[in-house]
Amino acid sequence: MAAVTDRLRSNFLPGDSGPTARNPGSTPWHPGPTAWTRRGFLRTAAALTAVPAALAADPAAAAAELPDFPEDVALYRSAYRNWVGEITADGLWACAPAGPEQAAAVVDWARRNGRRVRARGRSHGWSPLTVTEGTGADAPVLLVDTSAHLTSLALESATAVRAGAGVTMEALLSFLEEHGLGLTAVPAPGDLTVGGALAVDAHGTAVPAPGEQRPPGHTYGSLSNLVLELTAVVWDEDRQVYAPRTFRRDEAECAALLAHLGRCLVTEVVLRVGADTNLRCVSRTDVPAAELFAAPGSSGRTFAGFLDTSGRVEAIWFAFTACPWLKVWSRAPRRPAASRHVTGPYNYPFSDHVPRPVADLAGRMTADAAWYLAPELGTAQYAAASLGLTATLSADIWGPSKNTLLYIRPTTLRVTADGYAVVTSRSRVQQVVHEFTSFYRDRLAAYAARGRFPVNGSVEIRVTGLDDPAHAGLDGARAPLLSAVRPVAGRPEWDTAVWLDVLTLPGTPYAERFLRELEQFLFGTYDGTHALTRVEWSKGWAYTDTAAWSDAHVLGTAVPASFRSAVWEEAAGTLRRLDPHRVFGDAFLDRLFP
Repeated sequence: MAAVTDRLRSNFLPGDSGPTARNPGSTPWHPGPTAWTRRGFLRTAAALTAVPAALAADPAAAAAELPDFPEDVALYRSAYRNWVGEITADGLWACAPAGPEQAAAVVDWARRNGRRVRARGRSHGWSPLTVTEGTGADAPVLLVDTSAHLTSLALESATAVRAGAGVTMEALLSFLEEHGLGLTAVPAPGDLTVGGALAVDAHGTAVPAPGEQRPPGHTYGSLSNLVLELTAVVWDEDRQVYAPRTFRRDEAECAALLAHLGRCLVTEVVLRVGADTNLRCVSRTDVPAAELFAAPGSSGRTFAGFLDTSGRVEAIWFAFTACPWLKVWSRAPRRPAASRHVTGPYNYPFSDHVPRPVADLAGRMTADAAWYLAPELGTAQYAAASLGLTATLSADIWGPSKNTLLYIRPTTLRVTADGYAVVTSRSRVQQVVHEFTSFYRDRLAAYAARGRFPVNGSVEIRVTGLDDPAHAGLDGARAPLLSAVRPVAGRPEWDTAVWLDVLTLPGTPYAERFLRELEQFLFGTYDGTHALTRVEWSKGWAYTDTAAWSDAHVLGTAVPASFRSAVWEEAAGTLRRLDPHRVFGDAFLDRLFP
């Protein structure tokens, strides 16, 4: 630990520009030549953060391959890469419609020409909801880029904002902040598009603190629960074309579109919003996991104890380390004396820019298959967080909600992730956290004892409320049918969701087998008796021993059952009616919605 700490004191700050000549013996935690590791690893990371290049199409080639394409929509060739680079496709045809009418013209053209349309925002996701691996340049796929032109923002009223589907969350929150408005909880990355976030019921971390009354216009559930209306391109049976249509939240069909998983194309939304809130975020790295994740009823500094104090908690537990990075947010109208006022987001530069020791280790592991270095990588990440919080004065920050809620840039360490929501009662949060972390710790130790290290990233734990449609403030509002935090019929006491993610470098041996064991534990333990497991759509799930999104039982039985068959069939039936030609889909979605 001391060697890692010494190196991090001088190396982790974001100004670090690359490797320098150094004595290999000065890095006892991975001996041997290291000059290539950081450069190679960061070159790969930089490639992932870059926006895929768009190559203008030759008009003659475009006319030959895509005859009669709407002439006012420019065509180009583009690559697709998901967040971690595990799903890639080169040279796909793509376009960027300027509005709903152009989008509809493109979709109807695709219908007539046997092509499938895939909406693309910032590609910040893991699962194959947009493009499946192995999609070739000659595949009958057309990417529709929402982030180029579908980016309008306007206040609809004092409590509602109209946003194009391609608007990033950072742009949305900045716009709201300028008008004294905000959201209670949002995902940590600011580069997500609104359309992409709503497609997978993206979430943050928040439940009411003791005595906290929900402010009007806010929700403790997913972002999908804030939708008042949305405009989507759907099949018009009377006209026999795909056309834009606006759905109000109180319409039955809207419920299937609030988390549609890529089975439609949303162009614009109206979201309910409320007054902004200043938040204080205190980080600490001194609470042992054994204490934080202790059994229910234990004394000391427990996860549920922090939750009961502030309502807004996140734990990031790096693999093979003793203490997590714990973040606790609290509402604070005035700046506490100990807090640093932050005037912008992304206040953890040690996380946004890969520190040299972390990059060296990750590079060595991926290039030399030195996966046994996972404990050292966990230690390096913990040390970077612990030292970085002090060095950057970010252990106690305060400011408008956006500035403490957004903290992940595209330059962070790219890792793959599984994801689940366990729906339960708030009184059982500590039980869920204890049971899951105990199983995870024991299985990780068992693998390590056999010389296998399937996890080299972290466990991340967040807690939210459920999607109560009353929060939309619209009579007759429907709950999102396919949101992981949809309330469970007959279980009104289940008011909380514990979100569980496990992160590891792509290509890590035995990762899929390990994550399959975790998944089977979750579905088996939280089977609807005292809690219920649902998958987090954007992450990894349905694991076999060798691959994610592949287990036939999870895809065909466990996932639909977690929503109850009537709800699942209602959603699937609505999506089929609105897209009877299956223009919106890919091979994976065809399996999920046969």
